[in-house]
Amino acid sequence: MRKLILPLLLMNGLVAASALNAASQSGRRVTSPRPTQTAPIQPPVNPEPEPQPAVAPLKLLFLPESLRERQIKTLNSGSFRLVDFQGKVVVINLWASWCGPCRREVPEYEKVRKAYAGRDVEFIGLTTEDPRTASDQVNKFARDLNFGFRLGWADRETARTLMNGRNAIPQTLVLDANGRVVSHWSGYSPGRGGDRLRQAIDHALESAP
Repeated sequence: MRKLILPLLLMNGLVAASALNAASQSGRRVTSPRPTQTAPIQPPVNPEPEPQPAVAPLKLLFLPESLRERQIKTLNSGSFRLVDFQGKVVVINLWASWCGPCRREVPEYEKVRKAYAGRDVEFIGLTTEDPRTASDQVNKFARDLNFGFRLGWADRETARTLMNGRNAIPQTLVLDANGRVVSHWSGYSPGRGGDRLRQAIDHALESAP
């Protein structure tokens, strides 16, 4: 048994020496592979704040005094203030001449306006367009639809306050005789817009002292 083991050891030694000699002659350095090291990911020194979910705007209950006192220019170069109608129910419709739903909504609203003629209800239509560039289109819109509301231009601040974060038109607000916003909605419901407006007006009239 000893005679068999000895030749095997000599043979293994010769193989190892031969491999080392070949590596040295090729110029390559024989090294053992280093173990891979990983480091924990460090947070940035000044991390960016995580985006916060958008907060819904608070419900508009009263129009601010600054808006009620603001001069609103009419389409025929006159002016009025919302405070001029203190003691009346006030309907405010926000619209634009390029707005398809507005065009369909106006005839329904006109029927409501005529039904409340002679009562303490004021109907105001404010366009959000720029009078410097849209005067012709706006006047044509009003003529074509026989829009009988008191029509005026809503400047940027007026429109922003009335919309209260709802960036869409048409929009409708109904205020009671004390200036409280009793109803506010956006969009047009085909065939139902007029009924919704009547209900809001009746509710505002009932809440008056």
